[in-house]
Amino acid sequence: MARRVQFAQFGGPEVLEVVEQEVPDAGPGEVRVRVHAAGLNPVDWKIAADPQNASRFNVTLPAGNGNDFAGVVDRVGDGVSQWKVGDPVFGGARMHAQADYILARAETLNSVPDGMPIEQAACLDIAGRTATAIVRRMDVADGDTVLVSAAAGGVGLLVSQLCVRLGATVIGTASTGNHDFLRDLGVLPLAYGDGLIERIRDAAPHGVDIVLDHAGRETLDTAEALGIPADRINTIAEKPYGATRGFNTFGRAESTTDELRALAARIAEGAIVLPIAARYPIEQVRDAYERQIAGHVRGKIVLTLS
Repeated sequence: MARRVQFAQFGGPEVLEVVEQEVPDAGPGEVRVRVHAAGLNPVDWKIAADPQNASRFNVTLPAGNGNDFAGVVDRVGDGVSQWKVGDPVFGGARMHAQADYILARAETLNSVPDGMPIEQAACLDIAGRTATAIVRRMDVADGDTVLVSAAAGGVGLLVSQLCVRLGATVIGTASTGNHDFLRDLGVLPLAYGDGLIERIRDAAPHGVDIVLDHAGRETLDTAEALGIPADRINTIAEKPYGATRGFNTFGRAESTTDELRALAARIAEGAIVLPIAARYPIEQVRDAYERQIAGHVRGKIVLTLS
């Protein structure tokens, strides 16, 4: 038997349970992965909390939980030649990543780069794919001034660093406890809240070219107040609202595997940082999501399974 996180009703972290299931067998073209770590993402708890969100992802009850995972190949099915038992891999498994064993199509897996901790690899699929897609689709270029909200969070942190590497000036909103950390990465940090518009104008006297939102309505209202054209605004935090305002909603769906793997290599080399803010054993999954929902997380939170 093996463990997995599931929920049988919609609600907050209190609906998450660790249950036992049979160890699945790998079919043709499939790989069985022994999961060592699973990264948390906001979309996880938003699906578990809201039947409408769940329906968008074709999630029915009882449902597994989580997307991002990393582990080692445990078994390969017929026809699989690119992986062997013991290979370290990472990837995404929509709403069933948080389990001791998962099945994945062989072509959807990625090698964990040499030198990358398995827990860090477990945080890459959604955040990495989303960040690389946003920066590419929004045409961030050398000389741009870019406002990034939630700049110390999983996606925002990667977006900020990718923009800096392209030669952009990055203004990042974050809690004050993350300001020194962001400065060390080449980001100009600003506090949220009252006076944000004035702080942005002081920081960018020649204006902001692009707004990349990962936090919500405050950033979008600020962007409109600053006169940023709708086609130069992207949001992943308020997609339905953003669409009604004409904003872009680029994200994971526009990503490419090549970009994800290139980003993983940069992180493994130390050229881009993705810190682990907290680790929780799978039995403490409710606590892990309570921590994420509370906000102000620097980097990512992971569940450990072995």
